[in-house]
Amino acid sequence: MRALRTLLIVAVILGGLFAIADRVAVGFAEDEVADRLRTNENLATMPDVSINGFPFLTQVAGGELDDVKVGIKDYEAATGTSGQNIRIDDLDARMRDVRITGDYSSATAATATGSATISYAELLKAAKSAESEPTQVVPGVTATVVGLSDGGNGKIKVEIEATVLGRKLPEPVSVLSTVTVDGDTVKVKADSLPNLGIDLADGRMRAVTDFEQKIDGLPGGIRLDSVQAAKTGVDITVRGSNVRLAG
Repeated sequence: MRALRTLLIVAVILGGLFAIADRVAVGFAEDEVADRLRTNENLATMPDVSINGFPFLTQVAGGELDDVKVGIKDYEAATGTSGQNIRIDDLDARMRDVRITGDYSSATAATATGSATISYAELLKAAKSAESEPTQVVPGVTATVVGLSDGGNGKIKVEIEATVLGRKLPEPVSVLSTVTVDGDTVKVKADSLPNLGIDLADGRMRAVTDFEQKIDGLPGGIRLDSVQAAKTGVDITVRGSNVRLAG
């Protein structure tokens, strides 16, 4: 009986030591992956990396991590235009079946899904970049987008400042717009044209109300999947395969 008790005590102690060693190892690995991800993506701050699953050491021995979560607070994504980026807020991604090397110099996920937000202030830059100055929609009438906000029911409220026959309208007019994704591009299209009190040329007015923003070079090669207008901006989902975290 005493021998059995001794064996149980030893087993508990060894199990505790293994658990401690496992947690120390996973903490080290999370820091290593985060540091390499920051370097690869030229991030301004260290990303959050969480490696899930227990025990961790057996996953390392097999060269593959089951589940890795990555959080990047602010990510500057390329837009396809030299010198112009768009800020992606709160990018959270979940990586599955991440193949790693022993020194974490290479880490590639078989699949990845995630979510993030593009603020209306950032998206407004796309609307304004298309117009160096107010657009003439018909002779004597100019218009420009001055604000974006949540329009409710999955729509974006687009506010337009207009000048008619030399007189600036006292308040911006607004339209509700639908946001969609086409490949790597977010597109905003007005459901109807604004009422400025005169007949408008559809094509010229849509040059003001409708706009798009390309989003290129997301971390590890993930791609846009879907978009949805929300309270503070456009919520996006992303997905990818063979997503590179490091190396």
